[in-house]
Amino acid sequence: MRPANVDETVYVGEMPEAYVKRLAREKAAAVEAGPADIVLGADTVVVMGSRILGKPSDRTDALRMLEALSGREHAVLTGICLVRATETILDVALTRVWFLSLTRQEIEQYVASGEPMDKAGAYAIQGLASKFIQRIDGSYANVVGLPIEVVYRYLRQWNHQ
Repeated sequence: MRPANVDETVYVGEMPEAYVKRLAREKAAAVEAGPADIVLGADTVVVMGSRILGKPSDRTDALRMLEALSGREHAVLTGICLVRATETILDVALTRVWFLSLTRQEIEQYVASGEPMDKAGAYAIQGLASKFIQRIDGSYANVVGLPIEVVYRYLRQWNHQ
């Protein structure tokens, strides 16, 4: 694994799908690769309406995000970019997630755990926040951070060419 360091600033007026596609493409392009290598760039965000909820900047930001998610539906988008020699695949996976209504105490306890601080939307579905999830429509792996089944489908497609 060779991590790519790219600026994750959202451009003014940039829509969530365009944002995750751009970041996935930039991350894939930032990695040096040989002619036989396959490079995967990906980025995941939580979206409410057209507002992107990235990783919280601090405790107050995490509290704000979780209060906004409480009792509501939101989307998780992951842009993926696969590059092999001169071929590029760019796609977006979308999963809808419904949160239970949370009390202020539940939110504060969760933020105090530290888990939300490096997670898009300030939660980890695979961690302590799993108890807050009422239901999902789409890929669970996408909400965790990488839609493995989408990546696999494209790799399998390349394998059969």
